[in-house]
Amino acid sequence: MEMFGDVRVDDYYWLRDDSHSNPEILSYLKAENDYTNQSMSSVKQFEDQLYAEMIAGTKEEVGISTPIRRGSYYYYERTLVGKDYKLHCRRLITNDTCSPSVYDVMPISPKAPAEHVILDENIKAQGHEHYYLRAFLPSPNNKLIAYAEETKGDGIYTVYVIDANKGTAIGNPLKGVTSYIQWAGDDALVYITRDESHRPDKVWSHKLLSEQSSDLCLYHEKEDTFSVYVYASESKQYLFVQSWSDNTQFIMYLDVYKQEGGLMTLTPRIYGIQTKASHSGNHFFIKRTSDELFNSELVYCPIDNPSETHILIPHRESVEIQDFQLFSGYVAIYEMENALQKVTVYNLPQMGEEIGLLQNGRAIDFVDPIYSVYTEESQFSSNILRFSYSSMKTPLSVYDYDMTSGISVLKKIWPVPKGFESSDYLIERKWAVSTDNTRVPISILYKKNLVKLDGFDPLSMYGLGSYGESLSPGFDPSVFSLVDRGFIYAIAHIRGGGEMVRKRHEDGMLLNKRNTFTDFIACAEYLIENKYVSKEKLCIIGAYGDGGLLIGVILNMRPDLFKAAVLDYPFVDVVTSLLDPTIPSTTAQWEELGDPRKEEYYYYIKSYSPVDNVRAQNYPNILVKTYLYDTYILYSEAAKFVAKLRAIKTDDNMLLFKCKLDEWHYSKSGRDEYLDDKAFSYAFIMKLLDLAPHVSS
Repeated sequence: MEMFGDVRVDDYYWLRDDSHSNPEILSYLKAENDYTNQSMSSVKQFEDQLYAEMIAGTKEEVGISTPIRRGSYYYYERTLVGKDYKLHCRRLITNDTCSPSVYDVMPISPKAPAEHVILDENIKAQGHEHYYLRAFLPSPNNKLIAYAEETKGDGIYTVYVIDANKGTAIGNPLKGVTSYIQWAGDDALVYITRDESHRPDKVWSHKLLSEQSSDLCLYHEKEDTFSVYVYASESKQYLFVQSWSDNTQFIMYLDVYKQEGGLMTLTPRIYGIQTKASHSGNHFFIKRTSDELFNSELVYCPIDNPSETHILIPHRESVEIQDFQLFSGYVAIYEMENALQKVTVYNLPQMGEEIGLLQNGRAIDFVDPIYSVYTEESQFSSNILRFSYSSMKTPLSVYDYDMTSGISVLKKIWPVPKGFESSDYLIERKWAVSTDNTRVPISILYKKNLVKLDGFDPLSMYGLGSYGESLSPGFDPSVFSLVDRGFIYAIAHIRGGGEMVRKRHEDGMLLNKRNTFTDFIACAEYLIENKYVSKEKLCIIGAYGDGGLLIGVILNMRPDLFKAAVLDYPFVDVVTSLLDPTIPSTTAQWEELGDPRKEEYYYYIKSYSPVDNVRAQNYPNILVKTYLYDTYILYSEAAKFVAKLRAIKTDDNMLLFKCKLDEWHYSKSGRDEYLDDKAFSYAFIMKLLDLAPHVSS
């Protein structure tokens, strides 16, 4: 392949078969799987043990989710012993005229209103190897339910509307759509479809009981680097259609009560400006980000004059506004400062009064030194903010926070196995220094009585560093299968991610992408220098495309630093894939990594692309996993990477490749099945460190 006078030779291009039917390739992949299974057979019983542990650590045998109050009902999900899927239920609220309180509890006594099971996923999943249910949405009057169902693992959904009480179908289902749906009043839905490359590109309005063929297309995004999304304001009066690329987002809105007006522009399409909007009272509220306002500002504007914006919270260089949540009388602001989240609540003036700059907010206190906090559905007309909280040693917890009194009440904490004590573990925040003197945070978890910090403890480090996504230091029950065996678990918050101010993302993308990799190496070197681990016991993991890209690059750059590496579904044939716009993820990646059809980006991307930089050197032990039917990250990328390593590397270390021949990316369904991947990876790591019991075979 030749471009800009540069010739690349790909000896393994033949491994790509988009029809997934070439018998020679299928035989090749099966042989790789057989070799992997044979190589891991001595620890198969241990792998099964890990899997059982993870299930015990994550499964809620019998229980319900935190009930959500919507109108006159509590809605919740319930799980059953031995069942993979959820029941969607509700109970009538008999005293719904009373003001909500953080102390409210859904009554479940025999005298309480009976539980009504609206939908049982276990019944719906019968006869399907794969089943996903998304977007379970009650209509505003609570009479109907809309939900999106997918049974093939290809991300193409069918939307059904049913009577909430009877479960009977209302009209014909919407076929070939995404799971992005919203109610537009009680008798209409707004939904999104994809184009041939699986890009969400069209927004439709559907009147109940009408045929899908007569639906009105509200908007068609023709620019192939943009995708569309729809969401509702907390007030439910407006639907917002967001068209977005990696660095540009603009918004249109639909007044639910005046749908005949169609979509109206709220924020225009201006390259480099990103916006998110919502509504309260007679104002729209907009989070706005640009090159100058890289950490975002929060503004408001009158509904009848969107161009007249006023600042609520100005841009600050050290604090990023991540999100905001509106109420009729309050606004909650979610921010990030110095790699730590914080939530601040402000009063909003009554409708008709001047708003002005937000001042004298009340910050919510959290107990752990590092943690994760997320928005949850709350009641717009109440003074109760619901959020979820966890840390690396604190299980996921749901709180109701009284924004008037400042009182937090724990509503639910995720169950953990018997004997788990949070006080047995220690979490730390450390800072490495990268090659350009940039400080890089590391989140660390270990069990106090098992770790000596003498350089001989095993350590597993995880990283991502792309798309501004945060690897938040929250609770992951599965990692305790490592930690309870004496491992230290570390998360490297490298540039390209979203753990700090927005500029950290920009400093790890496009022509700055190498910062992502040098940051990760700096974190590894810090952990070695400070005796958390030695090279002989340091293992690294990266997952889901960009995490796999990270590890693939690191293996070529510094293979001497690590004992073992796991690449889950990696994006490693970067130049070739980014030159192919028929792959659904390609156009979105152009704004993150660059378009190699331009000479500057071509050579820069080639300089780190894992497949293009495999060379004759010693590599650590490596496990690579992928899906045959993945349309976003082609299986052939991982297959080529492994084949080239086998041909060129100079060591005798283990190199395993596992290709799932009957699944799509994210195609596992059910509560527990995704854990078999982690159990396999952890068994691989512990086998290499001689920490797994072996059975001769």
